[in-house]
Amino acid sequence: MTAKPLSSAEVETYRRDGLVVPEWRVPGDLLAEMRAALHRLLAANPQADPNVMICPHLSGYGPGALDGEGLWLDWARHPAFLDMIEQVIGPDILLWGTTIFGKPAGTGQVIPWHQDAPHWPISPPATTSIWIALDDCTPENGCLRYIPGSHLGAVGHIDINATAEGEAAAVRLILDPDEIDESRARDVVLESGQISIHDAWLVHGSAPNLSTQRRAAFVLRYMPAAHRFEHAGGNAAARRAGAVTDYESRPLYLLRGRNAGGSDLSIGHPAMEDAGKAG
Repeated sequence: MTAKPLSSAEVETYRRDGLVVPEWRVPGDLLAEMRAALHRLLAANPQADPNVMICPHLSGYGPGALDGEGLWLDWARHPAFLDMIEQVIGPDILLWGTTIFGKPAGTGQVIPWHQDAPHWPISPPATTSIWIALDDCTPENGCLRYIPGSHLGAVGHIDINATAEGEAAAVRLILDPDEIDESRARDVVLESGQISIHDAWLVHGSAPNLSTQRRAAFVLRYMPAAHRFEHAGGNAAARRAGAVTDYESRPLYLLRGRNAGGSDLSIGHPAMEDAGKAG
């Protein structure tokens, strides 16, 4: 697959709005491979929450302990995605995570308005996510929604960690509803194979899936390698944010350029090697 680099207009849209849907799409044969891999992942992990499956490229990693497959990591490394990421974060690129958001038909979670950056142990906070639609994403099945330009300004947070509502929430550091102008919200309607690219400070969320159609996506998390992933204390940060994962043993991958921020690239890689053998 050959990437069509982001146009100057698409880069400008990302800078201005915090999210862009490029003209480029995942080729049909690769999309079919990803969808088949998702089918295998779900079959191999009947105990897992299909709404959120963290690091499918690993096996035996973290509280979820997925039976993963190394193909997901191979796809995250592909030049097609890295070329586009380089256009928005620069030439030094670390991959620190992958996620499957499943949002099954009729049962998908509500994701309240939030920003990703406060949930993650990255100093200073910075990540650009590529969101790959494995299914069609529509308002009916709970497509992503966002507030354009919201990544550029400060927004107040509410910590619902100690409340009964917080115990069941998908994210716990939510945004103060009084500071969200929902009249400005846009739906990210995607056909399967389309992607969106968004900034970690973007205000976004999604409605429940009330349709009969699943809304699955494969999400890649890339950070500038000049920033630092803080393994030490990462699990305390995860608990404060309500995340169910293990940041202290999270393996990182320098995919391009230099590790100028000094993130520890040795942590967690035996698990990565096992996943690669499994895949």
